[in-house]
Parts: sequence; C-alpha cells; structure tokens
Amino acid sequence: MTQPPSQARTGMILGLAAYAMWGVLPLYFKALGKAAPTEIVAHRIVWSLIFLTAGATLAQRWRHIRAALATPHVPLILLTTSALIAVNWTVYIYAVATGHVLEGSLGYYLNPLVNVLLGVVFLKEGLTRWQAGAVALAAIAVAILAFGAGSALWISLTLAASFASYGFIRKVAPVDAFEGLYIETLFLAPLALVWIGWLTAHQQSHFLVERRTDLLLVLGGAVTALPLLLFTEAAKRLPYSVLGFLQYVAPSLQFLIAVAVFGEPLSALHLVCFAMIWTALAIFVVAGVHASRAESGRLGAAAAAG
Repeated sequence: MTQPPSQARTGMILGLAAYAMWGVLPLYFKALGKAAPTEIVAHRIVWSLIFLTAGATLAQRWRHIRAALATPHVPLILLTTSALIAVNWTVYIYAVATGHVLEGSLGYYLNPLVNVLLGVVFLKEGLTRWQAGAVALAAIAVAILAFGAGSALWISLTLAASFASYGFIRKVAPVDAFEGLYIETLFLAPLALVWIGWLTAHQQSHFLVERRTDLLLVLGGAVTALPLLLFTEAAKRLPYSVLGFLQYVAPSLQFLIAVAVFGEPLSALHLVCFAMIWTALAIFVVAGVHASRAESGRLGAAAAAG
C-alpha cells in the first residue's frame, strides 16, 4: 500500500535520525571501558525505564500504557520483542568490547536484506525490477563479507536475525512506539536490577566507582530510548523494504568508525563490498523514487478520469 507523501517524508527523516544515532554508538560503548556488556545492558534498561517514566508523566501517556497492557496478545508480543532487543544489545556491546565492530557492522548490513525478505514474504510488499536487482547486488556483497568474517560470523548473524525480527514484530504489533518501548523496558527491568544487585554484592560493579563512567551509564537511558522511538515511528510510516535499505546508514558509520577510529584491519575485499552495498542502496532509492512518482501519476490520471 502506497504511503501519503508527507507520511513517507516524515518516516524517512525519523529513520535517518535513528540510524545515524545507532551508527555512532560504538564510540559510546568504547568510552565505557572495563564495564562488561551485560552490566552495560542492565544499566541501559534501568535508566531507559527512568527516562521513559519521566516522558510518560510529562506527555500524560499513562492511560495509553495501561490500555496497551490490557489489549489482548500485546503483553505477550512485547515480551517477545523485549527478549529480542535484549539479545541484540548484549551481542552488539560484546562485539564492540572485543574488537569486532566490523562484524557488528556486517550484522546490520545483513539486517536490511532480512527486512526486505520479511516485507515481501509476509507483508506482500512489491519490488520493482531495479529494486530486486539492488537486493541481489547487496546480497552478493554481504555474502562475500560473510565469507571473510571467520569465527565471528555468529555475531553478524545474531544481530541481523534479532533486530530484523524485532522490527518486523513491532511494525505489525497494535501498539504505538512509546507505549511499546515502555512496556518492553518494564518487562526487562526486574532482571536488570537483579543483575546490577548481584554485581554490586560481588564487588564487580563499575557503577559509583568513577564519575565519568557513572555519567555515561546514566546517559544510556536517552541513548537507548531515543533511536528506538524514532525507529518504531519510522517503521509505522515506511514500507518495510524501504526501511530496510535505509538501515545501511548505521552499519556504514560503524564500518568507518571501526577502521578510522578503532584501527580494525581493512582489506581490499572489504572496500569492494562496501562500494557494492552503497551502489545497491543508490539503485534501490532511485528506483523507489521513480516507482513512487509513477504511482502518483497513475492515481492522478485515475482521479482526473473519474
């Protein structure tokens, strides 16, 4: 189904903002230093809940949150998505902490291809011949990258599968972005608090030890919640296949940070595949614009004839 131009434009802006924020996240996680990935995830959950609680109060969203919790099947759906996003967060932070940001970026290069597949198969979203060719070109590039990922390929596959599944379920779930994220965080908070308590009791916590780390952990609430809110709002406004290709912004930024900032090794093969993926993105976007204009022209002609 074709989206109204204004809605699609808003979705594009929201999506770009979300992926740009995700693209620079490796810098944030690297700055946390010695904190373990599970500890960082636990603090992201707790501080996100605090951040979102303040937002719910200011925006007077409590009635909507209660309504979402009372809607049949919604709590079970959000329990599933909360598990998926927790896995995604943990694996990605592990990738950054262990020097596998390139493999992490590969996971998010794979993710749009999974999104396109889900959109076409389950949401019956069509692709033009050029868009299908772009998908094929990107798939070849990702396959080449995957071939060179070695033992860390599990990172890429887990990130792609978990976030593509999360985005797909959230797109079709009958709940708004804010309410859904709040309930997901609420479901995860008890486990996060238990884990933080365990780390504190065993003198393994990095919280309240160094002021800089404390500040970064607290900021994790906003760093976590804002791009997810932007993403889920974009997912409601854009075809899922278009949203999928937009996601190349984040892994491209991660790719550049991995090489230029963290000094991870870059081969000629990586450069070739990187160029192929951006070529595929350009083809897909241009083909999408032409298809949208053609559809608008057909609708205008039909309206004039009527």
